[in-house]
Amino acid sequence: MIKAAKHTRHTKANKHLGSSLDEVLAERGMLEEVRVAAIKRVITLEIADEMRRRHITKSEMAKRMHTSRAMIDRLLDPEKESTLGSIATAAQAIGKRLHLALV
Repeated sequence: MIKAAKHTRHTKANKHLGSSLDEVLAERGMLEEVRVAAIKRVITLEIADEMRRRHITKSEMAKRMHTSRAMIDRLLDPEKESTLGSIATAAQAIGKRLHLALV
C-alpha cells in the first residue's frame, strides 16, 4: 500500500498583514517623503484644474506671476520641487490663497 504524500505549502508570515500603509511607510522611513509628494501632487492638480476652469493659459499664468512659462511648467509638475512662495503666488494668480496648518 502506497500512501500519497501530503503537499503542504510553506509560506512565510507576512509581517505587514493588517498594517496600514502609513505604518509600512513609517517603518521604511518613507512616510514624510510620501506625504509631501502627495500634497504637492494635489496642490498642482488643483491649480491646473482652476486654470482650466478660468481659461488661464500657462503663458497668461506666467504673466500674472511675473515669471517665465518654463517656471509654470516646473510649478505644475508634481515631480519637481516648488517653494511655498511660488505655490502661494500661483494660488493668488488664480484668485485663491494657500492655507497651511501645522498639526
